[in-house]
Amino acid sequence: MTMSDNVWIIGASMTKFGRFADQDLLDLASTASLDALADSGQGMADMGMLTMGNVYEANSHNGQRLQKQIGQTGIPVYNVVNACATGATAVRVAMMGIKAGECDMALAVGVEKMGKMGMLGGAARKAGDKKIFTPKGRYGAVVKTEGLLGTGLMPGVFAQAGTEYALTHGVTTEQFAKVAVKNHLHSTLNPLAQYRKEFSLDEVLGAEVIGYPNTLPMCCPTGDGAAAVVLVSDAKLKTLDPDVRRRAIKISASVMTSDPWADGGQVQPDVNTLTRLAADQAYEAAGIGPEDLDLVELHDCFATAELIHYDNLRLCEPGGAGDFIDSGAPMRDGRIPVNVSGGLLSKGHPIGATGIANLYEVATHLRGEAGDRQIEGAKVGLTHVIGLASACAVHVLEAPAA
Repeated sequence: MTMSDNVWIIGASMTKFGRFADQDLLDLASTASLDALADSGQGMADMGMLTMGNVYEANSHNGQRLQKQIGQTGIPVYNVVNACATGATAVRVAMMGIKAGECDMALAVGVEKMGKMGMLGGAARKAGDKKIFTPKGRYGAVVKTEGLLGTGLMPGVFAQAGTEYALTHGVTTEQFAKVAVKNHLHSTLNPLAQYRKEFSLDEVLGAEVIGYPNTLPMCCPTGDGAAAVVLVSDAKLKTLDPDVRRRAIKISASVMTSDPWADGGQVQPDVNTLTRLAADQAYEAAGIGPEDLDLVELHDCFATAELIHYDNLRLCEPGGAGDFIDSGAPMRDGRIPVNVSGGLLSKGHPIGATGIANLYEVATHLRGEAGDRQIEGAKVGLTHVIGLASACAVHVLEAPAA
């Protein structure tokens, strides 16, 4: 087995996202895995590696447990956890195995059972804790710093990031809300989305405020779901059936970054710098620019997040994210459609599955198989995820030349 330059997606699947009381983690992961294998025309016996992304049950050896459902063949299994970038990281681990020559075909799976988990982030104070003002913990704090020196609560982090951008570049609350209007509208065409309800601008603006300027429809829900992809080396792809090769999608770039040092980074997570770095590296690796993209699936955990990532991913002029949403450019029929799936706001955000679900969405469009929501003639797409701590992954996908 030789080292591979290119890695291709030959199978992709995702379950419907939602809340499934009658299915556990392994049920969802098995469904996505078997569907991706069927889509690829391969079987579990053809896989040389399995990577399994999951956050909230990550101590349960889920990759090995999944094998017991879909086929135990003795191959290496990597259990992956990396915040909201977990699924994308599982894909990268599988890619690196193929690129290193360890295998020529791999299955990457992401899954999460979240149900109605509630607000994520921030350490809650234990019931019965006494107020003792003595230095403790890694930073020698005498009181809990949450909400006093920044925040680790997700709505707070992205409310702050959006507010900073708004104050610098003159973005309005209405412009942030338009992101949610767009994504909820897009979701009505996606049968796999958790929610498929259209909202007017007034409805979005008039809803309960969760973390200003984000109201409830501007925040992603928790939920359950799984997604999977089958990856193959360049050399192996050339030996496969012509129908498999015809639908193969090339991964032109796969980049991961973490936070570099930034002023204020110890107080408030910086979601911008690592995204810009990842995007710039991905464009360089793929040999393209943002103007070449036919669609983008980015990490809209909150409406404010999507708007600032227009700028971070270089989809608009620096400082121009507000004008970008006003122009209609990220609409399904716009210049660079963003989150045609409905995004995290509507499609849902089962954390371990999200990074792979984004790849599924873009690959489905590049194959011309997205049905009612199809972006006609789509040839190049980008996916982006970011998990606080932080981890950012950007992938560029390309349809094969006709």
